[in-house]
Amino acid sequence: MAKPPNRDSPLRTPHLPTPTMTLACTPYDSDNQALLTPPESNSQAGLAPLLLTVVELVRQLLEAQIIRRMEKGVLSESDLDRAAESIQKLQEQVLHLCEIFEVEPEELNVHLGEFGTLLPEAGSYYPGKEGIKPSVLELVDRLLNTGVVVEGNVDLGLAQLDLIHLKLRLVLTSQPV
Repeated sequence: MAKPPNRDSPLRTPHLPTPTMTLACTPYDSDNQALLTPPESNSQAGLAPLLLTVVELVRQLLEAQIIRRMEKGVLSESDLDRAAESIQKLQEQVLHLCEIFEVEPEELNVHLGEFGTLLPEAGSYYPGKEGIKPSVLELVDRLLNTGVVVEGNVDLGLAQLDLIHLKLRLVLTSQPV
């Protein structure tokens, strides 16, 4: 069980009633471009593009955290060298897997309609600076840097059956808790 943030922590929040959220899923509209596979993508790749997208999101989040810590001066020269080498190798692996599954690296950036894109355009976001076109990566990076506590209940199911019940308390931060 995670210990609660200390009194001086930016994560400390007064106890609030747990909000109830209901998410109803219906069959998607065939015109919804956010849910469709781009016509040029390799239909034989299966789940590979989705998994590579998640890996690329995590890679870019790690890179942003390395930059933030480098700018704060909390990484030693050897830490920075190891981190840079690891990030570079991970990026090379993602590109290699894109070649294997015949997926263009640009296809890993999911367009989420009015929410923007999952990943920022190359060179458009630098940790701690406001991006030109905000992306989900920028939002998650800022949440990690600031810290956020999420608490609530989640019921998952289908066909009007509640099949999985979750009681969550999540502390999302890049700082030790």
